[in-house]
Amino acid sequence: MDLRSLRYFVAVAEERHFGRAAARLHMTQPPLSRAIRRLETDLGAVLLERSPSGVALTAAGTVLYDEARLLLEQAGHLRARVAAATGAATLTIGTLADSAQQAGTRLAAAFRRRHPGVDVRVREADLTDPTTGLRAGLVDVALTRTPFDTTGITVHELRADPVGVVLRADDPLAGRGTLRLDDLAGRRWFRFPDGTDPLWAAYWTGPSDGPAVDGPVVRTVNECLQAVLWSGTIGLGPLADELPEGLVSVPVTDMPLSRLVVAWAGENPGPLIRSFAQIAVALLRSDAS
Repeated sequence: MDLRSLRYFVAVAEERHFGRAAARLHMTQPPLSRAIRRLETDLGAVLLERSPSGVALTAAGTVLYDEARLLLEQAGHLRARVAAATGAATLTIGTLADSAQQAGTRLAAAFRRRHPGVDVRVREADLTDPTTGLRAGLVDVALTRTPFDTTGITVHELRADPVGVVLRADDPLAGRGTLRLDDLAGRRWFRFPDGTDPLWAAYWTGPSDGPAVDGPVVRTVNECLQAVLWSGTIGLGPLADELPEGLVSVPVTDMPLSRLVVAWAGENPGPLIRSFAQIAVALLRSDAS
């Protein structure tokens, strides 16, 4: 039993589905299934009840899930403390789409001034993973947007932005001052791949029934924009985002605000993560005032 196996198990336990867990971990399903089988063999216990619709935790699985989450959180703290003690502290920041740009370049400068000896690494995630790799243990802290499943993740809001529908400039609705979701009924919306967080997908990709289901599947912001340009597909995006020539964004008045957040795994972040979050909050607060 190792930390990677525990990380895999926690993903399956929280997603209740091997396919969704594999997508969250950015891996294929067969090796994930084999890893869980090996873990069950090592422990001599059945951890999951499997069915065509998904999985459920057994009594043994419930015990392991609670302990595994604690172990993974403690391992993250231990890694940070050891790195700091050796003078080789690192911080890996996950970003999503426009999140780093919206947080502003001053965030990087302010963090470097406070922590000049820290090796900062940045990992940009695609739109299938709004946690930017937090659940998979690929990053320490994330700049991202909600809504998504925040189980086991602490989220601190930095700013809330209005949302608009992205349209081609020659679209009949492009000249409207504002729109409502009802105005977009019957249009083709871009979709995210199967296994994407359902809260996240439902927010950004419009209705899940009717004509919307035939829209193209996209993974990145550029793919979203190209889908609008080439096929007249529509989708939502923060009004704060800049758009290329030929596209416009019209405010959608009945959409909840898009919340830019800083997030980390667990409830008690290490000192570098705490410092990063404090700097981000202070800078975004000063921008808003």
